Amino acid sequence: MINNTDISDRIVAIFQKMLSNETKNVLLHEPAFKGNEWTYIKECLDTGWVSSVGAYVDRFEKDLAQFTGSPYAVAVVNGTAALHISLLIAGVQPNDEVMIPSLTFVATANAVTYCGATPHLIDVTHDTLGVDAIKLGDYLKEIAIIQQNGHYYNKYTGRRLSAVVPMHTFGHPVDLEGLLEVCNRYHLALVEDAAESLGSYYKGKHTGTYGHIAALSFNGNKIITTGGGGAILTANEEWAKRAKHLTTTAKIPHRWLFIHDETAYNYRLPNLNAALGCAQLEQLPLFLEQKRKLANLYAQEFKQIPELTFVKEPTDTSSNYWLNTLKLNTPDSSIRDEILKKTNDHGFMTRPTWTPMHKLEIYKSSPQMDLSVTEEIASSVINIPSSPALLNSATKEE
Repeated sequence: MINNTDISDRIVAIFQKMLSNETKNVLLHEPAFKGNEWTYIKECLDTGWVSSVGAYVDRFEKDLAQFTGSPYAVAVVNGTAALHISLLIAGVQPNDEVMIPSLTFVATANAVTYCGATPHLIDVTHDTLGVDAIKLGDYLKEIAIIQQNGHYYNKYTGRRLSAVVPMHTFGHPVDLEGLLEVCNRYHLALVEDAAESLGSYYKGKHTGTYGHIAALSFNGNKIITTGGGGAILTANEEWAKRAKHLTTTAKIPHRWLFIHDETAYNYRLPNLNAALGCAQLEQLPLFLEQKRKLANLYAQEFKQIPELTFVKEPTDTSSNYWLNTLKLNTPDSSIRDEILKKTNDHGFMTRPTWTPMHKLEIYKSSPQMDLSVTEEIASSVINIPSSPALLNSATKEE
């Protein structure tokens, strides 16, 4: 039987050895502004180009496309907006069902709902923490029926199955090759929720470029930040043009007239935020290097606690280790909560994973498959401090 207090004390001791800071608490993930942020933002202020038109928006999109290898990138106000537009462009329609992991941040489900569609909750794997392609394929074989129009429908609800949205949990890539095979078999769009995985690669290819379209996030706690911001990645030129049109209120270009040809969205990223993003992207290789070194140090230290596993990148992937993660080998929410309490009491911010979507009142009635692995992970996972700058603290005695 595991001693809750003992395991909690051992985790705190490791944090105190690696990360102790007498002046403030150690947060989960802090942004680092050590580059050209002030210079670029001051230029926006000095020139007056602070809103959704400006050179930094265009530059940020080009730099992002170059870094990820995506032919096109469209910058928007946040990751949720990016996913919303990605789903619309991928063909999700009202009354469709979209397959999403129950183990995700609520924005994934909300974006589906914005389209008038229904989230259909699916299970994940222990090794990736993301969608289980094999289990999904078996499940679709049971529930999906094809109709004369060539689309597959849920035989129990009568709704069209239109897309799968894998989320790269804490930066760890899912089995994209397996999911793409399932999507092709059932005529589903593969829309990657890559909000957490900038700088992560699956079989040498950047996440967000494997599926048909993808969404990134640059919220304040992400590996790089624009304050609030997101982006859409796609290899389809027409989809990229449509994404830009939909996110700029569907305004027809004209020197002075305001003509809009459809109901659309005011989702364009402001120049001020894009300037911050450009400076952050310049430092991304360093952030990735620091986070990988921190993850390796954690992996070594936590070998001392046999009741825990430090979550490592899946086979054939390179993770950005956005949020470093511990997992109880025997799922137990009471032990998890004791660890969360003690670490936070000692000034080390830790947190559980999100409440699974099938446990939220707003989504608990959504169609869902067996979610047993999701429930095990939810009761066993703990995110630990992961800021790139923590590497300096963790190696202070070396």
